[in-house]
Amino acid sequence: MRANPDLASKKSTRRSNEERTDATKRALVAAARKLFVERGYANTATPDIVAAAGVTRGALYHHFADKSDLFFIVAKNMAEEVAQSVSEKSKKSVGALNLLSDGAKGYFAAMAEEGRARALLLDAPSALSPEQCAELSRLSGEKELEEGLRAAMASDAEKNTPYAELAALVSAAFDRAALAIANGASPKRYIAAMNLLLSRLARQDA
Repeated sequence: MRANPDLASKKSTRRSNEERTDATKRALVAAARKLFVERGYANTATPDIVAAAGVTRGALYHHFADKSDLFFIVAKNMAEEVAQSVSEKSKKSVGALNLLSDGAKGYFAAMAEEGRARALLLDAPSALSPEQCAELSRLSGEKELEEGLRAAMASDAEKNTPYAELAALVSAAFDRAALAIANGASPKRYIAAMNLLLSRLARQDA
């Protein structure tokens, strides 16, 4: 049975269109990320993104609703990279407290990348909805932090410990430290402070 040349041509055209679409989206995301990092969200205009990506303004609005929609994709990529760094740093950790401590080092290392702390911790709350910001927190490891706290505090006799709320508060402390480090503060001192906080929560010696 011979292959239908028209069908093969349609499949090839569809693949070609999908590849062009993916390439355009990747170009827009890459250009937007570079500009957001260099200038910040507020100082980045859509015409600049379009020019940097080498596409038309219509292409941007075909794939993204607006600048904040594009920024959300960039921020999600960053958050996932933070989570990956945390995972890589803590994958060989032994014990719940060491898991938290090593994860903290991975978090601070990831957030030290130029522009990342500003994008996730300053620009995101002003540019995105509370729901989108909550998703960024989830993607960057807040749930894993809660699980780590549960494991580290397993000997705690209190059955009604508000772990989710505690994780949110500790996450805020991580964010505050990341901003301070991004502004030139000593990473070693903040890592030491975070280890002290985590050890006290787990009721262990630092």
